[in-house]
Amino acid sequence: MSIKQREFVEAARAGGVSTAKIIRGHIIPNAVGPVIVYVTLTIPQVILVESFLSFLGLGVQEPYTSWGVLISEGAAQMESAPWMLIFPAIFLATTLFCFNFIGDGLRDALDPKDR
Repeated sequence: MSIKQREFVEAARAGGVSTAKIIRGHIIPNAVGPVIVYVTLTIPQVILVESFLSFLGLGVQEPYTSWGVLISEGAAQMESAPWMLIFPAIFLATTLFCFNFIGDGLRDALDPKDR
């Protein structure tokens, strides 16, 4: 709705451009970037919540597994086999950082103010 009120849409409307062309040419290209960035920054939150619930035993159940289940099993075996905790935790943290960096990069690349 905020894009609909912007100056370039009003200028196109004043120039006699049809509503369909304004939507295709102005509103959608300016709305796609923030939506993509929001999705890529939301994915780590979803992964973290799912892993936390699985760690508590409320998420993914057998026969499936998740990083939360692997970390929970590793925490139970920490004294005898610490790698069962360390490796899933490292991979989970690395994945979350990667998605955050991808989201930040896409935000910088798709920012319409930098064009």
